Amino acid sequence: MTSNDFPPQPYEEGERYASGRPARSYEEQEPYDVGLLAPARAGTDIEAATGDRAFLRAMLDAEAALTRAQAALGHAPAEAAAAVTEAASRPELYDPRALALRARSGGNPVIPLVADLTAAVPPEAAPYVHRGATSQDILDTAAMLVAARALPLVTAPLHRAAAALGRLAAAHRDTPMAGRTLSQHAVPTTFGLKAAGWRALVLDATDRLTALTLPAQLGGAAGTLAAFEQLSGAPGSGPALAEAYARELGLAAPALPWHSLRTPVADLGTALAFTTAALGKPAADVLLLGRTETGELAEGEGGRSSAMPHKNNPVHATLVAAAARQAPALAAVLLGSLTAEDERPAGAWHAEWQTLRELLRLAGGAAHHLAALAEGLQIFPGRMRENLDLTGGLVASERLAAELAGLLGRADARRLLDTAARRALTEGRGLADVLAGAPELTGLVTPDRLSTLTDPATATGAAPRLVDRALRRTSSADPEGPA
Repeated sequence: MTSNDFPPQPYEEGERYASGRPARSYEEQEPYDVGLLAPARAGTDIEAATGDRAFLRAMLDAEAALTRAQAALGHAPAEAAAAVTEAASRPELYDPRALALRARSGGNPVIPLVADLTAAVPPEAAPYVHRGATSQDILDTAAMLVAARALPLVTAPLHRAAAALGRLAAAHRDTPMAGRTLSQHAVPTTFGLKAAGWRALVLDATDRLTALTLPAQLGGAAGTLAAFEQLSGAPGSGPALAEAYARELGLAAPALPWHSLRTPVADLGTALAFTTAALGKPAADVLLLGRTETGELAEGEGGRSSAMPHKNNPVHATLVAAAARQAPALAAVLLGSLTAEDERPAGAWHAEWQTLRELLRLAGGAAHHLAALAEGLQIFPGRMRENLDLTGGLVASERLAAELAGLLGRADARRLLDTAARRALTEGRGLADVLAGAPELTGLVTPDRLSTLTDPATATGAAPRLVDRALRRTSSADPEGPA
């Protein structure tokens, strides 16, 4: 038995999920890919906004906008534009699965959709459906429409995450913790600075997404707009039509047809990949800092284990990290499609469709889970201090080196500290205690001063001031200002 044996069963008005949620919207009625293997985006707003039905709606919107734009320039009857708009406003009349199966013969879903849309309008309006356009005009425009509608669903949770991380950074401006390099304790830092760094990445992602330009696509068979001008009997009107078309859709007007000039898709894809990968940084840190033996952080609402009742798994961080690992490879596909031959390519364009959708979903899912992670993150300053003290003051050796260099000279200070550090490790003593007995320091440094210099909580440098500086930054698109 195949999936074709289970036809879509749309929810009737008023029907509810078994969980008690309201009946699904048209876009949510997705019977084939229900996110079983994609928990990061399952059930999120981005899932419905990028589903097959969302793309179908966008293609229908593109078709209707084209006829309206032609009517606005006097190239089509107003009655035809109204009829096409009416037929396109009822996406429930068109079966995405049937369109997908019929798309195999022509290589894209626009061809069967145009046939169905033409059949749905009165005979006198039929000649004005898809008039002068090529399939790529519609599908590229639909992709930009879907992106325009989906991106706010990515940036909204990014704003939430930035706000939550800003609060954490401010609250823990002075909370000392071990800074780690190459997996080892390096020098002290503060958790506030770490959280401020995570927030900076979130703002970087938000700024890249909101700076994107999403243009409509209109060029005809080979990007010359020739058919539009010939059919309308209005030579030179092609660029004006492209602008009118973009206005109808609320998209940017294209400077040129971009059938094989794939900057819009590459820009969108790389911004989404950057977003997803950047969110992987805080996720990776939370996964490490939340280990049982580290215990400095924990997710407020972790996940359960199927076998071990005691576990509180960092599910949000896990799902963000999984998305971050997938995104770079998908971006490479879109960048590869920049090498598009001729005026319209075979294969390069087709490779973008599912890739772009998956990047939208990964970015949206990662943003959703990072916001939940940031808003519920638990911080354990006491455990951070315990871990800082594990090395008995060795984590502050950089500051000691600078202090002792002024007393002994740089080379002698380094030799003394190397010897003292080895003794502290092998003898299980604190670094200050070992140094207090060093004859080289007799009369130069008091034991109290050595204790102060080896106290990691006083060796965080400019970290608190860097937090203050970082928190002055806001996203250019954040309507609420500083987080």
